[in-house]
Formats: sequence, structure tokens, C-alpha cells
Amino acid sequence: MDALLRTGLRQQAIYIPDTVVNTDTLHITPAAGMLVANLAKLGFGVTEDLLHALNHTSPAYQATILETFREVMGVNTNWTPLIKDWQVPTNESFIDHFITYLTNKFTGAGTKLQCGHVIPANTFPLERYNGCPYCGTPFEFGELENMGQGSKIRVLKRWNNELAAQYMENLLTSKTALDATQVESLKTLLHIFPLPAVKPGMKETVIAVVDVLIEKDEAEKAAKLFTTPTDILRYLWYKHTGFLQLVKPGTITKRKNKNQRQIYGDIYPTVQVASAEAALKLKYNRQQGLMAARWLNSLDMDVTAMCEIMHPQRNMWVRFIRALRLAEFSKRDGFDKLRELMDRFYRQDYTVWQGQVNHYRLRYDEANTLQLLKQRPGLFARSLFANMLWFGPEAVTAAFAEITDKVPARLLLTLQMYALYYFDKSTTRAVKPLGGVGKSIPANRQLNIYEDEQLQEMQQAVTNLCISAMKKRFAAVATTAKSIYIAPELYKIPLAIGDRSEQVQDLPGALMGTRFKVEGDKIILFMQWGKGLPAQHLDMDLSCRIAYENNRTDTCSFQYLQTTGCIHSGDIRSIPDKVGTAEYIEIDIPALAKAGAQYVTFTCNAYSQGAIAMNLVLGWMNSKHPMKVSKKGVAYDPSCVDHMVRITGGLTKGLVFGVLDVAAREIIWLEMAFDGQIIQDLSTANVQAILKKLDSKLSIGQLLAAKAEAQQLQAAPEAHADEVYNMQWALNTAAVTQLLID
Repeated sequence: MDALLRTGLRQQAIYIPDTVVNTDTLHITPAAGMLVANLAKLGFGVTEDLLHALNHTSPAYQATILETFREVMGVNTNWTPLIKDWQVPTNESFIDHFITYLTNKFTGAGTKLQCGHVIPANTFPLERYNGCPYCGTPFEFGELENMGQGSKIRVLKRWNNELAAQYMENLLTSKTALDATQVESLKTLLHIFPLPAVKPGMKETVIAVVDVLIEKDEAEKAAKLFTTPTDILRYLWYKHTGFLQLVKPGTITKRKNKNQRQIYGDIYPTVQVASAEAALKLKYNRQQGLMAARWLNSLDMDVTAMCEIMHPQRNMWVRFIRALRLAEFSKRDGFDKLRELMDRFYRQDYTVWQGQVNHYRLRYDEANTLQLLKQRPGLFARSLFANMLWFGPEAVTAAFAEITDKVPARLLLTLQMYALYYFDKSTTRAVKPLGGVGKSIPANRQLNIYEDEQLQEMQQAVTNLCISAMKKRFAAVATTAKSIYIAPELYKIPLAIGDRSEQVQDLPGALMGTRFKVEGDKIILFMQWGKGLPAQHLDMDLSCRIAYENNRTDTCSFQYLQTTGCIHSGDIRSIPDKVGTAEYIEIDIPALAKAGAQYVTFTCNAYSQGAIAMNLVLGWMNSKHPMKVSKKGVAYDPSCVDHMVRITGGLTKGLVFGVLDVAAREIIWLEMAFDGQIIQDLSTANVQAILKKLDSKLSIGQLLAAKAEAQQLQAAPEAHADEVYNMQWALNTAAVTQLLID
């Protein structure tokens, strides 16, 4: 039940079992009343339908609901920072740290703390600290005192088996890659409900389904979902690394080795971990090898096609073939196809399609290149812009127009969104290599061959192709509806194409680029980590960077606890036993606006060796009313939380988790990984590039408007429209992808 409650919360709902039967009674039981009151303290309200359903659940189930919500919102974890009443600066300085260092090195006089450090007189004001100001080890903890201060309530609806099964089907058929939250939800639901008879919409989704089926000892069902050797490789790599995408071993090794680098040698003992190379070594028993051999042997695909598909990951396949003993299994009776595959793959007795394309392209053979590209519409779409610059726009767009009906809608819309962004000589593009961090790259040098008017014509040609193709698809869908309602907020939410979150959102999810309106004058960033871990050195840093005009920047971090418009709650470098610890930054928007600030970027870094700690929680609080801080310095109030994410793994050393637009008083949710121990390693140009990329994306509202035009639907009020698209509908981001008609 706990898993279903968590999954339902992500859909802004509470799961109520179908066995609960509503009656017309208006009497609310004391237990149900207390549950609703306690949920209100956490910032949640309930609909009338949900209230009556809760009224007929058992007190034990109501207690489970409350406990699950309290756990998700972190009520039972430690949120005490290092400094008491940290909104008033302690005025600690480098001199204080230096004097304390000398005192401890040469055994000077002072106050000895629990951690063993001696704090000399006239340095740190010890009465202002909950721990050691020198090493950042906390000693004192406080309870959440100020709850229910939030000015907005998330209204929850009822969720049942039927809605849960429908949500699972939406996830399975999603036409864009699922993010980490959706993958976790899908696997939860697949463990509870039977697999519906639908075709998964994405290769990564297939792997998540296969993983659950194998865990449920249904390997035969899983085998039927594999259609290519790459599907099998993707599953094997996912089980070994946790990545649903085929991130190259060299990329993983490079990232992990970078994460171990330190600016200064760490004086604290760290947990010993295996080297990156050792962690990637493959080892399988004979049973696992036989299972993979059967999968490959039973694929309904020509051996030549299988070899060609395996070729781009040839080095990885060689490693897996050896580890799985596939050459040995191929000698058994009944494995004739596997035997032929091994023979031809090692002799490289096959032709690679991409090699042919490159051959003709480098010889400037336009006709043969385009003829080959038309055979694979998806790859043609991905290389459209580059080929337009290489061969010229006329012939390439004409050839692409012939196969637009075979191109997935997500690729068509991606081309339309990024045409203006790509064909701009002055732009700096934001890219994220597979398994890497966000980078900004200069515009394609071939753009300089063309005049600005020609580039504008290319932009328009791509836009016309893609929009006309999508309208044609919408017009072909039969509908009895005459009117439509599109919520104004949907015009500010970008389509979930091209960007996927690698971390989990336990509250109702938001798409990258979603804008959160700031109601009051201040927001508070928060970071909590270390829950469930033994006491140890584990240094995570919450920081923000302020961007002004003329490329001037300022920083609020462990190095600079106070600056214009921002104040930090103190640098904690060691976590207490099991309960975790927290850091905050308060941001004063009027003060920043007065100083001329434009943007504030929110970041988290792992100062300790390795990546950001598992289950670390990041987010921000926002309320129309002033948010109080307890005497111990606890500022966290679950009812004020706008958005939060939970780190569930990966290779991330530094993470951007939001940008405040000071003038607009809006927070733009985005997730951008970057390398480096400290915020100074973050490139402001990379942030600007990703913001520009998000601005160029098509919004859900714009796509719905195109649908309305194609199907001749008239705008109508929500209460009277035949088709209603509101924020509640948009919460199910997998259902939104059903607009992408293929």
C-alpha cells in the first residue's frame, strides 16, 4: 500500500482500495477529521469525493496514509542547520578558521567541543552554533516547529485500481522516454497489476518492463518483448549500471574518476569504494549466460540485420559475448542462429548502413545519400539540419517531405522547436552528451557559408514541414467534439521532448522548463541528506550564483555565507547518526532586484569524493506570508514546499536544480549536471544556453492549439467544452504524450 500511496501522490491523489464503499452519510469520523487536519499541516487538501472515501477507510489505513505523507515530506528527518537564528549573520571569517587551525595544531587554549576541536576565545560565537563551527559536525537537533504556513494547498483527488491501471498503461505507451520518477512509478505498478496487452512506446520502457518480469520469474514473457540485439544489450547494461541508455564504459569511468578528484587533499577518512574500472567488470554465471543465449537465438530477425545493429556497440558486445560465454553456448544443438551470428559478427561479414551513408556523403553524392536516408526516417530526421547545410536545403527538404508521415511525432516537433535555435550563427547551443554533463557548444561552422536570409528560409522550411505534418495527423483523427478548453497555464509548460529528469520527484512532477510563480518577497532553498546513514564525513554543499548585467556574478555558499540578497545557514561537513542534516539559503528578491540582479541559479555539489549522496533531497519553499525560522534555525515547513527532487543515483558531482528570474518573480525548474566540487565550476554560459533551449521548446498549449485548428474545434469555457485540457490533466505527463500522433 505504501508504494501505491507514493505513486498516487505523484498524481496529486490518494489511493483508496476498491473494497471501500461510499455511503451517503455526512458524518465525518474523528479519525478521518484528524487525518485531513494533519494533511493540511503538510500543505494538502482533499476533494469532497476523497473525503467521503477516507471516511470509510479503517483507522489503520488512515494512519498508513499519514505516515507515508510524513515520510515523503521528510517530517521525521532532521532539518536542523549548523547556525542558530542563521538569518542574523555570525560574521565568521577566514581569520577565525585560521586561528582555530593554529590553536588545534599547537594545542592552544579554548573551549573543547564533542568532536575534539578546541575553539579559542574571541573567534566563533559558540552560543550561535548547533555544532562545531570549525569542522561542521552537528551536535544539537530541533523539531519542526512551524508547520502549515503555506499559502497554497495541493488539493488531492481519489485514486483507485482503475485509475492506477490507466496510469500504468499511459506510462507503457508514452511516446517520449520516461524520466526517473515515471520509471520508478511504472515498476511499482507492474509489481502490483498484471501487464496489459499494449505495446511499450519506447525502448527504455521495454527494459523496465523486462526487469520487472524477470524479477517476477517470468523470463519467457520478457523474451517476447525483445525485438533486436540492442534491446538485450540495453537490459544487460541496465542491470549492471542502472542506466537505461547505453552509456559507454569509458564515459562512466571518466565521470567516476573525475568525481574522485579533490581541490585539496581530504583530511577526513572516506569510505573506500572499488575503482571505476573494477566496478564495470562483467561476471555472469552459466544460467544467466544461457538465458541471454536463448534470447539472441530466438530473435525474429535476419542474422545480417542483427550484425549491423550490433556493430555501433561492437566493443561492448565483445565484452558481453566473452562474459556470457555465448561462443560456447552457440555450439549446442538448437543454437544454429546464434552460431551463425557469432561467426559473422567476428568475421565482420556484413555491411553497415551508416558506413554507406558516410561513404556517399563524404563524396558529396547527394542522390545516393538521400536515397539511403529515406530508408530510415528517424535517422534522417536526426541528421536533417546538418544535411541541409551540407547539400543545400532544397533537395534535402524535398526528400524529407516524402517520408514525414513515417517520422515519429516527437522528432517532428523537436525539429520544429530547434530550427530557429540551430540556424542562428550567433547562438551557443546547450547539449548533453550521453552519460555526460551539460555543455554549451558554438554554432555549426557551416552556417557561415550561408546568408542570414537563406538561414531564415531554412528555418521556415523546417517549420512548415513539421507543422503541416502534425496538422495532417490531427485532422486524420476522427472526433465528435466541437469545442475545446485549454488552460492558460499550459502555454507556459514545455512539451516533455528531449529533456528527461534523472532524479525522482515525489511530489506531483513538473516538466523541465516549468515556471513556478513566487508569491512572497523571499524564498528558501533547502537541502537534506544523510538520513539512514551512520555518522560520517559526508560533505554536500548548497549554493547559489547571482548573475548581474555585464557578466558580473556573485555567490552565496559555504565560502561566502552572506552576500547581497542571500544568506546561508552554515556549512555542515559531517552527518549525525541516521537522522541526516540540512542546509538552507534565504533569497531576498526585493534586495536582489534593487541591486540589479537578473538570475539566481540554485546548485548542489558533492564536496566529498564521489557523486552527490543517494536520497539527498533538494528544493525550495515559497509562501505569500513570511516563513518563520525556529530558535534552533529550522526553517523547513512542508506546507511551503513548491518543488523538491530526490537524488537516486547517477554520476552527478554538481547539479543545477532551478533558476530564479528576478524581474519576472518566477522560478524555472530545470535539471543540469555539471562537473566540479564547488559552484565556481559552474559555467554561467551553460545555464544561459539551456534556458534559451527551454524557451525555444513548444508548449503543451501551443500543440493543443494546433490540434484545435486542425480539427476545427472552437474555444469554450471549461464547464461547457467537449474536450478539457487543464492542469490536472497535464499532471499525467505520460498521457500528454498521446498528443504525439504517429
